[in-house]
Amino acid sequence: MPKKKYMQQRENRSELLLPDKDQVICVVKDILGADWIYVFCTDGVERKARIPGKFRRRVWMSPGDIVLCYPWDFQSDKADVIYKYTKDEVRKLIEKGLVTKDLLESVV
Repeated sequence: MPKKKYMQQRENRSELLLPDKDQVICVVKDILGADWIYVFCTDGVERKARIPGKFRRRVWMSPGDIVLCYPWDFQSDKADVIYKYTKDEVRKLIEKGLVTKDLLESVV
């Protein structure tokens, strides 16, 4: 799917994707390479997260971005990235109290 079409579909999404019981909102700390990033999660744990194939070369991540991660069951220090929030969605998360401004400032 071309990047332009993918971004248009993403912008048309009206509802905000909130974390389930097993998912965690995280802030990207560092890009490690080879499709791995280092994230700091809202539960206070720093994890090494894997970028899945559907995000590679379509969704670019940089330090300070907010992502939704699913921690692994068998290794709690690793996770999979499920979704990357846009700036408007981050504002909504801050309004709902799911992400604090202190978390954003401490990472960057």
